[in-house]
Amino acid sequence: MKKKTIVPLIVFLVGICLLSVFTYNTNVQIQKDRRTIAKLNAVTYGQRIENDIENGIEITDTLKQLLINGNGQIINFSKVAENLMSYSIQSVQLAPNGVVTEIYPEEGNEAGKIDLLKDSKRGEISNYAKDHNITVIQGPIKLKQGGSGLVVRNPIYLEDKNGQEYFWGFTIVILRVPEIFEDSTNALSKFKYNYRLSREASVLDKKYVEVDANCDKMIRPVTYNLTVGKEKWKLEIMPRAGWSNSKTLYLIFFGGLSLVLLLTGLTTLLFLLDERRVELKEHCVAVLLDVDDFKLINDMYGHAYGDKALISLSENMQKFFPSSALLGRNGGDEFCILLPNCTMEEMKESLIEFTKTPKTFSYKGQTYSFCISLGYAEYPNNAIERSQLMRCADTALYEVKLHGKNGCKAYQEGFQSGVRKQLGFVLNDISENLPGAFIIYRADKEDDEIFYANKEFLDMAGYENLDAFFNGTKKSFRNLIREDQQKAVEVSIWNQIESGSKNDYIHYQLRRQDGTYVPVLDQGRIVESERFGRVFYVLFMDWQAMQSHYSEKFNAKDV
Repeated sequence: MKKKTIVPLIVFLVGICLLSVFTYNTNVQIQKDRRTIAKLNAVTYGQRIENDIENGIEITDTLKQLLINGNGQIINFSKVAENLMSYSIQSVQLAPNGVVTEIYPEEGNEAGKIDLLKDSKRGEISNYAKDHNITVIQGPIKLKQGGSGLVVRNPIYLEDKNGQEYFWGFTIVILRVPEIFEDSTNALSKFKYNYRLSREASVLDKKYVEVDANCDKMIRPVTYNLTVGKEKWKLEIMPRAGWSNSKTLYLIFFGGLSLVLLLTGLTTLLFLLDERRVELKEHCVAVLLDVDDFKLINDMYGHAYGDKALISLSENMQKFFPSSALLGRNGGDEFCILLPNCTMEEMKESLIEFTKTPKTFSYKGQTYSFCISLGYAEYPNNAIERSQLMRCADTALYEVKLHGKNGCKAYQEGFQSGVRKQLGFVLNDISENLPGAFIIYRADKEDDEIFYANKEFLDMAGYENLDAFFNGTKKSFRNLIREDQQKAVEVSIWNQIESGSKNDYIHYQLRRQDGTYVPVLDQGRIVESERFGRVFYVLFMDWQAMQSHYSEKFNAKDV
């Protein structure tokens, strides 16, 4: 089996093993976290249930206290019982000598008047409660009124006149299930837990019986043990969705599987590319090219039209070069081309032809041309590494730049890679370093248009950037002049031009972005541009700063 098959297979198997281990450990941690939270909830709501049942049992203690205070009698039992009732209490009863004689509410509960000590179902537990003086609970039992209930019997012992204790009977309360603790069980259901509440059948039967539940089956539940009186209870809970988070595990597994498959595919691809690289150790030509003075296009026409120039160039490349050529953009206005199975000598004429092919873009209904510079190098004659080959093409490109742009050159030994630092100047280099504010605008009486302004002028006029300046002035020179001076300034400018002067000096108030004015002296020169016709190049000087400076110099000389 070839290496290109074995290695991807190993990557896949190792990836699956790691993914399985990670998924398993994640599942273990999820279950651990869920059990911890479930235990906390079991303790919290188990204690609440315990308190709820104890509060129900306390009714029997209240009746006991009334019997003690009333020498074994409760006056107006119905009224007392009515005050003790709540929605979770089914009935309140008295059983002197173990015989139920008083029940509230009596309607519907008449069948409950029985001798508890002699009853076949209740006798054993009732006698045990009497003999051991402990409160006992029976149930859950079905109530005739519907639902289930728990019967609480509290044996009462009083003292006779001689101070001797005697068995008075039972105080009894029937608690409705699950109403007595439904706040807690409803909360568990709301939090998406399954629960089961169980209790020992009685103090005589330790087998647990179910009191209430919201499910049929519990899987590895957490348990909280509680004590009610002398009896043991337990609350079991578990997440309704189970202890694992299936959705999370599926996402982890399938996401990891996708990653493993991706790595396996990339490994296979690397071997295929390596084989292809070996196969392609043939001659090829790498080309780098860019647009001459591209920043000037952006500055003069705007970035949108700079983008149009780039689109036009890329379309020219696609039409000119064969489909086997690889075309790409390095960034900005720089493009690269890889021409396989050819030499520099074979491609020389074709690249010269492409460089000379007219390249244009449209601006406001007019077509403007632009030029490119292009450099190229050959593999493996000039370089055997990709990065080295591209550096050679880059060096050839900037050799073109150094010798006037608008041309193409093949890489030659002796070209210096540092020529990038030796290039000439462009408009931005010059204008940003001029010792003064500077603008360019079309010399047209009716339709003047500002093309450019340097940073020092933007600072003088109070604009943040060129776009803000164009928006604020609507690209019109006359909008820079204070309104009451506009006509006079324009007349003065054109009088000077028509008199044959190419340089003019004008003093006026320059309007700033914030509506204030600064006095300036501008020096303008009118020149002919192939692209725009007549244009003004204008330098601005702060009139007050200039006066202050020269007056100080003259005063210093006088002294």
